[in-house]
Amino acid sequence: MAERVLYGYFRSSAAYRVRIALNLKGLDCRLAPVNLLKGEQKSAEYLAINPHGLVPLLDDGGIRIAQSLAICEYLDEAYPDTARLLPADPEARATVRSIALTIAADIHPLQNPRVGKYLQAECGVGDDGKTEWIRHWIRTGFAALEAQLAGTSGRYAVGDEPTLADICLLPQVFSARRFEVELAAYPTIVRIAEALERLPAFADAHPSRQPDAV
Repeated sequence: MAERVLYGYFRSSAAYRVRIALNLKGLDCRLAPVNLLKGEQKSAEYLAINPHGLVPLLDDGGIRIAQSLAICEYLDEAYPDTARLLPADPEARATVRSIALTIAADIHPLQNPRVGKYLQAECGVGDDGKTEWIRHWIRTGFAALEAQLAGTSGRYAVGDEPTLADICLLPQVFSARRFEVELAAYPTIVRIAEALERLPAFADAHPSRQPDAV
């Protein structure tokens, strides 16, 4: 069987999501580090396989897919006999996607390093201003998520089984802690994150456990 390879960076929230998904599905994968701080994502070699110059990218035996949510849904559809990342029920499925997209589309992009670099280079924002920008958008997103999760959560974000919503939630909590966002105002998010951290599939995907962690 052809090799499965995940191109990513240990601290990338998007790559973190895919590592969790692979672990939940029980799929072996070789990790190929792409150092974002050194600009390796813009190298000719990497752009040849991912012209967007972003991580993650999954090469599943020659099938190449970019964008973390697209990768996770591909894994769910290509390997349906392992743990499901999206519920079968249409309402629950839409709820999971809603939570996942709130994080992946509304919160995470605004803390992306390339956004921060633009703020500093083109808008004259200093380090403190950039950090406060990131914190503001995390707090704004978490306030909405906290209210939503109060009505959808069981043990995890939607019910009692981990889903794509949780795959997105824990990496975003990691980012919030990294940027020293006070989480006391989001007890449901914190409770779910603590439950997820006890699951091996989530714990083993943590940035500190990756081969390129520095």
